[in-house]
Order: sequence, then C-alpha cells, then structure tokens
Amino acid sequence: MSLNTIPLTTLAGESTTLAELSDGATLVVNVASKCGLTPQYSALEKLAQDYAGRLTVVGVPCNQFMGQEPGTAEEIQTFCSTTYGVSFPLLAKTDVNGEDRHPLYAALTETPDADGAAGDIQWNFEKFLLAPGGEVVNRFRPRTEPDAPEVIAAIEAVLAE
Repeated sequence: MSLNTIPLTTLAGESTTLAELSDGATLVVNVASKCGLTPQYSALEKLAQDYAGRLTVVGVPCNQFMGQEPGTAEEIQTFCSTTYGVSFPLLAKTDVNGEDRHPLYAALTETPDADGAAGDIQWNFEKFLLAPGGEVVNRFRPRTEPDAPEVIAAIEAVLAE
C-alpha cells in the first residue's frame, strides 16, 4: 500500500488520504500545542506558504509525549489558527508509537534519519519529507527546525525532480 493511499481522518473528522491532501511533495509532522518545540508551527506555516502548490505540510496532533496535546479537535484547531496562523491541513489526534500506532506512522518509522536510525518517533515535531509519489525521502528529528538548511535543501531537491 502506498503512503498516499493510507486512510486518514482530518481534524474535522472527515476521511482523506495524503493523495487527496497534497498533489506535490508532502511534509508530515507530528505536532503538539503545549511543547517546547511548538513555536516550530511558525516555520511550518512559512514553508506551507512559500511552497504553496508544490509542498503540503500535514500536521498530525499527538498526545503521546508527556500529554502535550491534550485538547479536543476544536481546541487544537483554534490554538493553531489563532496562535500561529496555521492554514495547512491537520489530521485527527493520532498515536505515532506503540500498539495503537497509526498505519501511516508504522510505515514512516521504517525510514532512517540522517544518522541511519529508524524506529519510534522520538518526540513532537519529527518530520518526514515525501516525494510527490508518496515515497519517503528524508526524516528529520524533532530538534531540526523546519527552516533548517538541510530541510530546505531536501525540499528543493525533491521539488527539482
């Protein structure tokens, strides 16, 4: 099964897939509203704006890391839009690790990072860059800022293909 066809649910409760959300490259990021890394939302939104039509950022709220995404879908949407002006798609709150790990993350976590390490999501704001066809081309750990040179270079490379 292609990553682009795995069934997903939006924050609004609607069924979708990555293919429906993005017709270009995709940056999938597990997000949280009450995390020290939450300000990364600003850079994620800037990426979404700067690469509109070519790259879609998809936020995946997750409450598995010290309960840092405790809100309801409505609270998450309100926080993201009013605090950071988030306009990119957000999915329903999702488990990214463990027994109830979503199938999307079961596939994503098989991808190694720059150091060759695959496996569980380490923390909020781990990023996966997917080529337009749905192939994972890069994995960036949580502390790598969305606008870090290596992320921008990877996005530019996948868009040049």
